[in-house]
Amino acid sequence: MGFILLLLWGTPQAAQPVILVLGDSLSSAYGMDREQGWVQLMQSKLQQEDYPHQVVNASIAGETTAGGLARIDSLLERNQPQLVIVELGGNDGLRGLTLSQIEQNVSAITRRIVAAGASTLLAEIYLPPNYGVAYTRQFREIFNTVADQEHVELLPFLLADVATSAEYMQDDGVHPNTIAQPVILDNVWRSLQPLLTE
Repeated sequence: MGFILLLLWGTPQAAQPVILVLGDSLSSAYGMDREQGWVQLMQSKLQQEDYPHQVVNASIAGETTAGGLARIDSLLERNQPQLVIVELGGNDGLRGLTLSQIEQNVSAITRRIVAAGASTLLAEIYLPPNYGVAYTRQFREIFNTVADQEHVELLPFLLADVATSAEYMQDDGVHPNTIAQPVILDNVWRSLQPLLTE
């Protein structure tokens, strides 16, 4: 009986449109309880605003664009999302992967989503300045380029008003803390809300 209930709990109801979040540690509530992360806060806000959407968080700490590309087809088939928020690329950049490979992977992910009939909200990610002016600028441009080429919506810098404030960051200086999560949600919501009625 418990197994059946678990299956029902973990499976989106057919009548509810699904928002799938494909991300890394910035979306997986790294360093905190999952309920404190911006993705879970988004589910609560959707309910408060009387939206019927169910959020499925497929984010994994340490995920790369290659990993996301490897998983996206099965995630699309299993969840049948109406909309997918893609928040990937940071780990690729921190590892110094080639910009062309990152762009190819992000483009491929968005194409798979579009082909499945879902909308895409592509989150813009920045790298720390110590990676060099040229690399960080070109990295940032990837998301704008892909959004334009693949005709998907761009979510401007996910960590706006967060990344530059020590009070919003964990001790590692890389991951946002619990008090930053509502700020991140506000950043996401501004781009997400117009897509909910399309």
